[in-house]
Amino acid sequence: MTDRMQWTNALSTRPSLETAIAEVTERVQQSLSGNPDLGVFFISSAYATDFPRVMPLMLEKFPLPVLIGCGGGGVIGTDDRSQTIEVEGAPALSFSVARLPGVEIHPFHVSAEEIPDLDSSPEAWVELIGVPPQKNPQFILLCDPFTSRVNDLIEGLDFAYPGSVKVGGLASARTMGVQSALFYHSPNHSSPSLYREGTVGVALSGNLILETIVAQGCRPIGKPYRVSQGERNIILELTEIEDGNEGIASSSRPPLEVLRDLLQTLDDKDRELAQHSLFIGIARDEFKARLGRGDFLIRNLLGVDPRKGAMAVGDRIRPGQRVQFHLRDSETSAEDLEFLLEAYQKEKGTSSPGAGALMFSCLGRGEALYGVPNFDSKLFGRYLHDIPLGGFFCNGEIGPVSGRTFLHGYTSAFAILRQP
Repeated sequence: MTDRMQWTNALSTRPSLETAIAEVTERVQQSLSGNPDLGVFFISSAYATDFPRVMPLMLEKFPLPVLIGCGGGGVIGTDDRSQTIEVEGAPALSFSVARLPGVEIHPFHVSAEEIPDLDSSPEAWVELIGVPPQKNPQFILLCDPFTSRVNDLIEGLDFAYPGSVKVGGLASARTMGVQSALFYHSPNHSSPSLYREGTVGVALSGNLILETIVAQGCRPIGKPYRVSQGERNIILELTEIEDGNEGIASSSRPPLEVLRDLLQTLDDKDRELAQHSLFIGIARDEFKARLGRGDFLIRNLLGVDPRKGAMAVGDRIRPGQRVQFHLRDSETSAEDLEFLLEAYQKEKGTSSPGAGALMFSCLGRGEALYGVPNFDSKLFGRYLHDIPLGGFFCNGEIGPVSGRTFLHGYTSAFAILRQP
């Protein structure tokens, strides 16, 4: 049926750029009926010296009205045996192509200099993107990790488009010294472009639903606490919350003292894990009485002040927020993703199945975390069958937690696209 959304993906691991492009474009062309509307590709940094040639070659082989992409330290896609694989540290090109009837596609490139001040009105952000919020656009974002001002960008987009999903990743490379690469082509762009800075993306409006699964891969330890004193990203004092609710609170204590007591209650395995994989979760829903898996935004612990017992974390903190210490390892990451996939599968029930999906996974996951290849993508396929999946390993992952968009680390974020 030509009025149905179509989505396909092809992966090539050929070491020659020309051969890889020829392979993926031929395979996606065979899979689609009708003219495609959008292409998204991810290319291994192993091809970095050929990056200036990528867009002209892609469009020569397979003309598309809108084409975006980025370089990655690893690439995810479907090989010629119809298996989704994750290729890390080797040449690979993953090409996803979609036919999106009834969907308005608005591509954009945004430089850091163009991003409005965070005190600007929503209209300034709407003018930047060029899509009115009444169209309820859904965003796919590919960003340079060093020049995009990505946190300001996603905060501004949340401000201007509060009901819209924003998902994506930061370009990456496996080798030090390799420049980031963002690729962009649109009908209003005079020639295909390779950018080394900013953000490229698409805003999708109309006959489309974009849903996300954001697996942060952590489990809580100990009890939740409320920040009783804090400044900027420094926690000065914590107050224990009995039974996960307001209850009868204990007196405030420095977070380092709280952590030391907590470590004494852990078994040997978790105590050892805490030496290198300890994080803090910040509750995102201020009104939820009992907090569980998926209710926290996971952030790094940046350092402590032994004299004051204060603790610096990788986000702004304000008094009144609830926090809980977390641990991360391969077993926990696997359990977390499986829990979220199972919950998504049950929630959707008989809804229209996904037509296609994109996977944005941290460079710190993959085989280095699990000890086996293709773990996250294979788990995705086990729960969500026959959905073409493309993606890459990122320098940071963009996705929502409890209705707000954040930049994550050590996360796998999935974008699932389907028709209403």
